[in-house]
Amino acid sequence: MTIKLLYFAAIRDLAGRSQESMDLPPAVSTIGALRAHLERVVPALAGRLDAVRWAKNEVFVGMETTLDDGDVVALIPPVAGG
Repeated sequence: MTIKLLYFAAIRDLAGRSQESMDLPPAVSTIGALRAHLERVVPALAGRLDAVRWAKNEVFVGMETTLDDGDVVALIPPVAGG
């Protein structure tokens, strides 16, 4: 399965890119599994995804949400303004 990842704000800075296409192993079939996978394959994200909001195809989702081929997943960290 191949998905598109969109990284925003501080997560974009940590990942070193704003987006990428990623081929997922068969065991990565939910947002929660994707989170764990990203922490392994992008070491800079390890321990940094606790407060991130996840969106699948422009809808906020939970960790149990399943992934499908072609999904667009956005990682949106909390932001502070002033």
